[in-house]
Amino acid sequence: MPVKKDLHIRIDELTRVEGHGNVVIDLKKGRINTLNLEIIESPRFFEVMLRGRKYDEAHHIMSRICGICAVSHTSASLKAIEAAMKINISRQATLLRKLAFCAEVIQSHVLHLYFLVFPDFLGEGSIVPIMSAHPEITKRGLMLKRLANEICAKVAGRHIHPISLSPGGVTHTPKPSELKKLKAQLEASFDDLEYTVDLLSKVRVREFTKPREYISLKDRGEYGIYGGVPCTSRKYPLSEKTYAKKLKEYVVPHSAAKHAKSPKGTYMVGALARLNNNWAQLGKRARAVSKRLGLSPVCHNPFHNNTAQLVECFHLTGQAISLIDELLDMGVKKESLKKPKGFGVGFGLVEAPRGTLYHEYAINKDGIVETANCIIPTAQNLRSIEEDLREMVPEILDLPKEEIRKAVESLVRAYDPCISCSTHIMNVRFE
Repeated sequence: MPVKKDLHIRIDELTRVEGHGNVVIDLKKGRINTLNLEIIESPRFFEVMLRGRKYDEAHHIMSRICGICAVSHTSASLKAIEAAMKINISRQATLLRKLAFCAEVIQSHVLHLYFLVFPDFLGEGSIVPIMSAHPEITKRGLMLKRLANEICAKVAGRHIHPISLSPGGVTHTPKPSELKKLKAQLEASFDDLEYTVDLLSKVRVREFTKPREYISLKDRGEYGIYGGVPCTSRKYPLSEKTYAKKLKEYVVPHSAAKHAKSPKGTYMVGALARLNNNWAQLGKRARAVSKRLGLSPVCHNPFHNNTAQLVECFHLTGQAISLIDELLDMGVKKESLKKPKGFGVGFGLVEAPRGTLYHEYAINKDGIVETANCIIPTAQNLRSIEEDLREMVPEILDLPKEEIRKAVESLVRAYDPCISCSTHIMNVRFE
């Protein structure tokens, strides 16, 4: 029977998420009057910044949208540029870009799991107490993240804001000896990933189920991360060209970030969406880990998004090893950038760590960007987060206020929202 009580919660500046966000919840006799996830970051107008800029500047500008997903934004930007200007890159360049992309997703997932989510599981407010009480946890997380950053640096020139990924290909080629060393380190990293599985298997994932639509990329040949076409679990047609038309962004009065909806309403993007839509294409080891952690499709519990992130780390580590093998087999060599052969409108879609990322540019015959449009994963998830909170909060009103607050925070964190690239102190007030 529902608990009928008054409750007011205001969480100012959520901690352990990237950026500024508040949660305001007001209930009267167990019924929700107000429930808002307020994004209080100022708009940064990156799409406007591109107007009038040369096509070969765009990817460097757009990588600055995020310091965590810089390879993702660079990759989506390059795909849009190359599609607009009819540039076909080489197989080697594609493999190197995919390798950097795998590394970025791994480092982002590891950052989120170890340093933002595990404090919830261990009953701590941050990673700082864990560093002294459980140093092995911190050590393993740092080792996994360092390796992923090293791969990005070797392939893309540096681990944040890549410099070697360029329109027409990749300007830097790692040495075979460097690739062999990275392969050995990746193979050894499975021990640290198994340690992470042991950690996650010992904690209780909150039970909360709400059916929803899942949207991600789907690739015929492999698990959709770097490539593929948009796919929805609700089975209506969706393509690169129709993505921005069918998935409508709109302004909400309580937030500086837009929300988004599909023709079916609310949807979710991210690791859980990818796993649900692409389960059959996961590597054998990743599927086995998923089953050990109690995750199989179709899962409608958003808290298992964190579980899906760990499963993806296993899959992407295996994929990175396979990419290195192919690069070594073909014999890596210095290549020139491919030249533009046209102009027009181009679309670039990738699966950033937090979900499907969309870039669309119109480039004229002089190579100048005339318009740009981007749809960011977290903006696509905000409506889903709010709806989950609307359903979950009335179900847990019998808990103490502090436990309700923790549940609200942990649900928001489960989505791994990337509001911007900083964390802030939070002050929670109950009135």
